[in-house]
Amino acid sequence: MILVTGATGFVGGALVDRLACDGFATRAAIRRERISFPAGVQAVRVGDLSAGTDWRDALSGVEMIVHAAARVHVMAETASDPLAEFRLTNVEGTLNLAGQAAEAGVRRFVFLSSIKVNGESSPVGRPFMADDPSAPLDPYGVSKMEAENRLLELGVQAGMEVVIVRPPLVYGPGVKANFATMMRWLRRGVPLPLGAIHNARSLVALDNLADLLVTCLLHPAAAGQVFLVSDGEDVSTTELLRRAARAMGRSARLLPIPSACLEGTAALLGKKSVAQRLCGTLQVDIEKTRRLLGWNPPLTLDQGLKRAVEGLEL
Repeated sequence: MILVTGATGFVGGALVDRLACDGFATRAAIRRERISFPAGVQAVRVGDLSAGTDWRDALSGVEMIVHAAARVHVMAETASDPLAEFRLTNVEGTLNLAGQAAEAGVRRFVFLSSIKVNGESSPVGRPFMADDPSAPLDPYGVSKMEAENRLLELGVQAGMEVVIVRPPLVYGPGVKANFATMMRWLRRGVPLPLGAIHNARSLVALDNLADLLVTCLLHPAAAGQVFLVSDGEDVSTTELLRRAARAMGRSARLLPIPSACLEGTAALLGKKSVAQRLCGTLQVDIEKTRRLLGWNPPLTLDQGLKRAVEGLEL
């Protein structure tokens, strides 16, 4: 039996669908929402992810876990102490689950982390690697780093196999936030000032991430390792928008505004972090993932974009 936490979320939901399609006995942990899952998937309500959550019913008979539930990074943080809030859920909540899982005899625990553990941007020409020193810059990334470290320690102490996966930006059917907004603007033919961005970004299609998570559940060499994941092709923001528009059967209307002008204007408007994501470089090296797991992304970037735009909510 495989338990998936965060099963109503963007990644967790896709993983549950994939596991069910592949015929795995799957249990979906949910907070309180009533939601339909594929036939054969068991749903168990566990409430919020916290240090006090009781996982006994959810863990009965479980051999492996993919832990995708988390307090996620938000653009407009309202908490007075964001790091404390992230720690409550992403560190203490995660360790509570992992401790109960080890006691219940769970063999493998796959933790969905974030590339933010590596940092916000990679040096030009030097992609992040899985075994680079951690360098998170925001509270979300710090909480994910702390959870990783404590999970690996717990795994050694309790004899439970821990696997960590750090994705960059994930896109696919049902994607929301800034990625979905830009895709809608492209579809409507809105001119965008992003025609002269010469950065390099790694992304990962939702189906590719789900495929790697399944591989990490099953492959013997995954135990105790940290893996990075991407589509295996890095693109500039400008090229990404052009190819997304092509997937829609449209032409992107991109104005060639220099990135320095965009970043300067964004700083004046208090949107420096938005400009950084649009203009900055963030590349990941998945050579370790390929080498140890024999894994390659099933979908190309163009195939992933095609699926994403076909599933885009208007």
